[in-house]
Amino acid sequence: MAISVFDLFKIGIGPSSSHTVGPMRAAALFVGALRERRMLERVVRVEVRLYGSLSATGIGHGSDNAVVMGLMGEWPDTIDPLQVLPRIETLKQSRKLALGAGPEIAFDWQRDLLLLDENLPYHPNALTLTAFASDEYELLSNTYYSVGGGFVVDAEQAASGVLDQDVTELPYDFSSAAELLDLCQRHNLRVSELMLANEKAWRSEAEIRSSLLTLWQAMRDCVEQGLRHEGILPGGLNVQRRAAKLHRSLLELGKPNVIGSTLSAMEWVNLFALAVNEENAAGGRMVTAPTNGAAGIIPAVLHYYMRFNPDACEDDVINYLLSAAAIGILCKKNASISGAEVGCQGEVGSACAMAAAGLAEILGATPEQLENAAEIGLEHNLGLTCDPVGGLVQVPCIERNAIAAVKAINAAQMALRGDGKHFISLDRVIRTMRDTGADMHDKYKETSRGGLAVSAIEC
Repeated sequence: MAISVFDLFKIGIGPSSSHTVGPMRAAALFVGALRERRMLERVVRVEVRLYGSLSATGIGHGSDNAVVMGLMGEWPDTIDPLQVLPRIETLKQSRKLALGAGPEIAFDWQRDLLLLDENLPYHPNALTLTAFASDEYELLSNTYYSVGGGFVVDAEQAASGVLDQDVTELPYDFSSAAELLDLCQRHNLRVSELMLANEKAWRSEAEIRSSLLTLWQAMRDCVEQGLRHEGILPGGLNVQRRAAKLHRSLLELGKPNVIGSTLSAMEWVNLFALAVNEENAAGGRMVTAPTNGAAGIIPAVLHYYMRFNPDACEDDVINYLLSAAAIGILCKKNASISGAEVGCQGEVGSACAMAAAGLAEILGATPEQLENAAEIGLEHNLGLTCDPVGGLVQVPCIERNAIAAVKAINAAQMALRGDGKHFISLDRVIRTMRDTGADMHDKYKETSRGGLAVSAIEC
């Protein structure tokens, strides 16, 4: 399986990579399949069936709206987030859907969009799309699985077991941290240098750098939006945005005669993470890193480094993201980055490990120290459940990103104080995450049927 840094980091919209970005991509792919088969003009009705976690928390995650926008021909990286709700409201009133921005078909929200209380065998995030011609003749039907981080596979891919159709041969292919360290040692490469060489199998170095800086700009824009907006987040929980107020209070610390907190560094990291995840919860534009639910951790750590290190430069951004992606690849290959599959340890845990690795790299870590930083970051998120209150990516998700961002910095600092030797390897921790996720009860895996999700209701 060849995974690029740009598979892990993708521009999209909130609030969820697996429940919003993935379903939108699946629906857009389905429309593309209809167009390729010259069936688009024959369609008179489309039926959407959401299963498992997509059904259980789909409304709170915007899965229903995302699928419909995908059917309209929209993609997560180009859609205007501000236009989603107005267009959905217009559709509900008119009961007309412009399929692929082309022919209008009838669409009844209650009849044609079904939330089913059942799981399909391959993955808990499943949806089936079926297009009908006149007289209810079935033109095309396909089932898609949103497997985390915006990745989507269809029924044929799932059945074949070959989830990645990319057969690109990489100069330094690795499937374990042990292999990664061995390659770095044998070829005298830093992790970021190895990742850059692999990325060149797909695109030029100039394109890699430009695309990574585009991602960084999108991360920065997300923070700025998060610092600008105030008020109540949508969804009904009445969660108050905090980032803008916290930002004002931190800026006050720079004024004369104001006593600052010795913990202000931690507060700045908290601020950046809160800003990203509040914007994500509001359905804004952001970057999956590697998921939406954990999207604040990697940007928060990088933001803090770039803002307060006078020697920081664009090369640091490039090397940070490349090294973080190396750890994300290992988590995806050997466990999962899907909260619906292994709980939040797969989302926040993976992102924490990635951020720790990225920071260690730009602080001068050896590959062994980088692996140790990632191991610390992931190890201390093992067993983390995914139990969002109300099915919304708000409680505990927003604060959880801030906590994990600080934890990532601590992990990098601890690793840099050592020589890279440690008791438990990153590979063993990733396998433990996989096994823990398999043992975890489904109610703790993004269904909002257990843990904090129900304790909030009981209180």
